[in-house]
Amino acid sequence: MQDLFATSPSPQADAPRPLADRLRPQSLDDVVGQDQLLGHGGALRTMLDSGSLGSVIFWGPPGVGKTTLARLLAHETDLSFVQISAIFSGVPDLRKVFDAAKLRRGNGQGTLLFVDEIHRFNKAQQDSFLPHMEDGTIVLVGATTENPSFELNAAILSRAQVLVLERLSDTDLMDLAARAEGDVGRTLPLTDAAKSALVEMADGDGRAFLNLVEQVLAWDVAAPLTPTELGQRLSRRAAQYDKSGDAHYNLISALHKSVRGSDPDAALYWLARMLTAGEDPRYLARRITRMAVEDIGLADPQAQAVCLQSWETFERLGSPEGELALAQAVTYLALAPKSNAAYVAYKAAMKDAKSTGSKPPPKHILNAPTDLMKDQGYGDGYAYDHDAEDGFSGQNYFPDGMDRAAYYTPVERGFERDLKKRVDYFAKLRDKRGG
Repeated sequence: MQDLFATSPSPQADAPRPLADRLRPQSLDDVVGQDQLLGHGGALRTMLDSGSLGSVIFWGPPGVGKTTLARLLAHETDLSFVQISAIFSGVPDLRKVFDAAKLRRGNGQGTLLFVDEIHRFNKAQQDSFLPHMEDGTIVLVGATTENPSFELNAAILSRAQVLVLERLSDTDLMDLAARAEGDVGRTLPLTDAAKSALVEMADGDGRAFLNLVEQVLAWDVAAPLTPTELGQRLSRRAAQYDKSGDAHYNLISALHKSVRGSDPDAALYWLARMLTAGEDPRYLARRITRMAVEDIGLADPQAQAVCLQSWETFERLGSPEGELALAQAVTYLALAPKSNAAYVAYKAAMKDAKSTGSKPPPKHILNAPTDLMKDQGYGDGYAYDHDAEDGFSGQNYFPDGMDRAAYYTPVERGFERDLKKRVDYFAKLRDKRGG
């Protein structure tokens, strides 16, 4: 039976091949980067050394070697390599793949099934892999650029080990450049500074880098190009960023935690990264305001006002001038005193509100607009605080039968120092008056 999903036939020896294809590693030792997986003690190296390759999910950005590693794993373990893409395959295609794998298994040949963009399969399609993984018909190697925790079924994740592939480092890309120069037989016509600029353009993507290198090696120039001259000939690769994907959440998390950590320089860097990648400034304005509420709170009540003013300033000025107002707000928040005391108090109050059900307020703090309500005791015994000594009656305002709770505990930072003094002052008066 012809295998429709196996690797394509090798091209003719004299057929033109892209540089990235010519430099494709022929063994795991040739792989550039991913030492955390392939080095001594790495997860993949350990699997191969023990002779027990299990199903795995490769999670990482584009151009870091997911497909190459899958091919090499099949070669190292003498498994038949079959590749499909979740973008172009449906249930009938999967059925053909599984049937062919069963035939191979009957003939003593195992199958490594590489599924590119596996997160594109729906739940039912993902579930179809399970029986074939469990009975050993296939070893599944999935590849995804999205967070598997959100995109893959729990059943798949329980049967496959998630391995994280990292962006290639500058050193890794320089190694690829040297291999390319050896393959072509000439050096890149670039100054050292321009080579560094070329590496930056690739943004850790090995495949994109080799495509750039191939373009540069084809140029006929009289002298090595400078970074400026290189930039005139090549466009910088857009940074990896998906407004609804993992990179989006990673960067906003980095921005938020930098503000919380009182590091204005790091906070400005992550803000710039998101703006450069095309993030909606209005989304950032909303999230920055949330930071003021959640992490600064009453330690600096002015922080919220600064954020709202910067938001309004952006709406009036537009981009790019208005983005400076967002940068000013981020800087202010990073340097402001921090407190989540009100946030913690609110969550504790919400928890008690849910657990105490529909307990009514004590009758002495209820209004009595009718005679019937007065007869029921509404408003009886209410102490008007303005008539009390120090303007404080110390009465109970929690439901009858509920122990008094202490939710808000101000910190000794910023304006909350003053609020803490007030909290302590009223607590002493309450104890004094038996409230």
